[in-house]
Amino acid sequence: MRERTLGEARAVRPMYHTTKRVLVTGGAGFLGSYLCERLLEAGQEVICLDNFFTGSRKNVAHLLDDKRFELMRHDVTVPLYIECDEIYNLACPASPIHYQFDPVQTTKTSVHGAINMLGLARRVKAKIFQASTSEVYGDPTVHPQPEEYWGNVNPIGYRSCYDEGKRCAETLFFDYHRQHQMRIKVVRIFNTYGPRMHPNDGRVVSNFIVQALRGEDIAVYGEGSQTRSFCYVDDLIDGFVKMMDSADDITGPINLGNPGEFTIRELAELVIELTGSSSRIVTKPLPQDDPKQRRPDITKARQVLDWQPQVPLRQGLIKAIAYFDNLLKQG
Repeated sequence: MRERTLGEARAVRPMYHTTKRVLVTGGAGFLGSYLCERLLEAGQEVICLDNFFTGSRKNVAHLLDDKRFELMRHDVTVPLYIECDEIYNLACPASPIHYQFDPVQTTKTSVHGAINMLGLARRVKAKIFQASTSEVYGDPTVHPQPEEYWGNVNPIGYRSCYDEGKRCAETLFFDYHRQHQMRIKVVRIFNTYGPRMHPNDGRVVSNFIVQALRGEDIAVYGEGSQTRSFCYVDDLIDGFVKMMDSADDITGPINLGNPGEFTIRELAELVIELTGSSSRIVTKPLPQDDPKQRRPDITKARQVLDWQPQVPLRQGLIKAIAYFDNLLKQG
């Protein structure tokens, strides 16, 4: 299927339509592409919006022949005028390498992007979902992190463009909700992994797998004692859909992530085991503001959404390793 022009995408649907028309910003990215798939499987019409800074057409190439799927190149920092029933706002580079490449643009993507998508949702009376992040908790002094915790964020550090941009986006969502009675859904995403991750995005799972498959040293920061929780992508998308489909009075924010906690060194050792690699673990200095602990309290997700992750880390890593192994063999 060819890409639609903006003019074509603006066309108003007939009033007798029965399926929902869903806009997914950042739809050609790692998470967005899985969400587009899931929505199409559910019988929805999907508009996939991406500026292709970190997203890739390859992630959605298998969807292009579906007549209910539209792919549009657009940057959320620019206003958009289309018709839709629901909006999933996922647009923003999410790995430190990418969001620190142009930190001013990263902040604009979170803040201006939120303003533009909220403005669109208000115009067309759409329900709107915000993909926020566990980074709003910063380097937490409370563990695990419940939604009531306000965080410990450096507002002027190298990670601030992403952390504070996402915090501001949450503020905007709740102000639009209070001021304009808009239907909003806000989730805070913890570390997620799986096939279609960018091999050079600097995230710990993709880094370790690629290094192990190439037989290179696996670099951990500090002694590797800092902890993370890793959620497989299919589980996360289940949470997205359940949140969007929940009652209007459920606004969030709600944590979505796997409460299983592993040290970075444990992750490196497991990747080496599963790949059968001869890689060695080496240490490097800790980056500025790198969180020492990160684990979600998902009590609300369990109670409100009846959601919890199902895929164990070992099982998910096997799938991710197979993807990266095939990717590297293709050159």
